[in-house]
Amino acid sequence: MVSSVDNNAEATDSGSGAAKRILMLGGTGTIGRATVAALIERGYRVVCIARQKAGVGRKLTQDKITEMLHGAEVRFGDVKDKGFLAEQVFQHEGQPQKFDAVVSCMASRTGEPDDAWAIDYQAQANVLALAKESGVIQMVLLSAICVQKPLLVFQHAKLALEKELQESGLTYSIVSPTAFFKSLAGQVERVKNGKAFLTFGDGTLTACKPISDRDLANYIADCLDKPSLQDRILPIGGPGPALTQREQGEILFKLVGREPKFKSVPASLLSRIAAVMEAIGKVIKPVAAKAELARIGHYYATESMLALNPETGEYDADATPETGTDTLGDYFQRLVEGNEKAERVDVAMFSD
Repeated sequence: MVSSVDNNAEATDSGSGAAKRILMLGGTGTIGRATVAALIERGYRVVCIARQKAGVGRKLTQDKITEMLHGAEVRFGDVKDKGFLAEQVFQHEGQPQKFDAVVSCMASRTGEPDDAWAIDYQAQANVLALAKESGVIQMVLLSAICVQKPLLVFQHAKLALEKELQESGLTYSIVSPTAFFKSLAGQVERVKNGKAFLTFGDGTLTACKPISDRDLANYIADCLDKPSLQDRILPIGGPGPALTQREQGEILFKLVGREPKFKSVPASLLSRIAAVMEAIGKVIKPVAAKAELARIGHYYATESMLALNPETGEYDADATPETGTDTLGDYFQRLVEGNEKAERVDVAMFSD
């Protein structure tokens, strides 16, 4: 298990004694917010880039964002605008801005092709280029473990950025986590309401080592000052064991005090939907982009979020490193008891 650094130690520049200054991308997402909090707790000075209205449905106002990122300086603008980055981030009020490192938890919301290339690649590539030009020496990038088997557009966009970062000359850490707690919470309400837990196939097609926002945030912060986590691609999961979809359902049923009841959905349904939408998309262009969403769904229904064993080519739970202490069962319990609310979970496919 990978341990975290002492959170009470101040992160300082060894040459000047001043607190290191971090440029943060994606700070308004759930993982981003946890990372900002972890960095501030460790004594870093954090500057976040945020849209004037952010979050799901653009419901977060500037005041709410500033409150949410308490302790950080927020620069409001469009991260896709290279002019804004050059003039308002890497310069401010006509003065060059010094950052010791860039931390990015930014990712496209949909995974649709245009969105993926604009956010997962281009916007972050622009930041990387400006960072290198301005003298930044380190970048920590939140990627995804699924890029080890790239079949989707967003995976190729992420890999293109990873390649540029590795070749940039900056000290880098590419953090590739397994499934997030929030991505597995879509069926909590339906099970609470007495419905069956839906699985693809028999529920054992895939497995993962779920990781919490807090544990992942601490691991990302560790990358800034732990040489063992630098100049590496870092697959990482939460505390094991790996859980199949069926095992996740069994945890949930135990928490609500019901006998497990599962309903199987064929994973091939999603690939058939993608094929139909792709055909329609040849006539109606916007539909073609939506076909990618069905392909993404099929990928996650059939591929484990674990490290691939290079010798066998198979997913390997034992080869997937772990960090932290938060468990999916504890998270599910908080949701069941109403002590926490899952954010940004797409439950449409689990509603009936």
